[in-house]
Amino acid sequence: MSAASPVTPDGRYIVVRGRLWRRSNPGLPQERRQALVEELMAARRAVRSALAAGDKTALTSARAEVQKAKVGLGERGPVWWDDGAPDLTRRLARNTAYAQWWKSLGHD
Repeated sequence: MSAASPVTPDGRYIVVRGRLWRRSNPGLPQERRQALVEELMAARRAVRSALAAGDKTALTSARAEVQKAKVGLGERGPVWWDDGAPDLTRRLARNTAYAQWWKSLGHD
């Protein structure tokens, strides 16, 4: 994920290679967000180590920790907004309600 990734006007998603990816819940207190980011980074390092070691048990555990941190951040699991809008994660921006906005950025 690049710092230059476009953010949808409502702040719910970033767009990477044309696909929507849910952003973290902006309502999280900064201390909680920081703790979850640290947990996520540790879990990702554990995934890398497990892959390098070929340890399937450790890999399963590490991936579960990544999932837990991502759910805590609001990037996965139940959506963090409350207006009933569906989760469009992984959908092509051009095929969603964001299509006009995406096109205005010079994409097709």
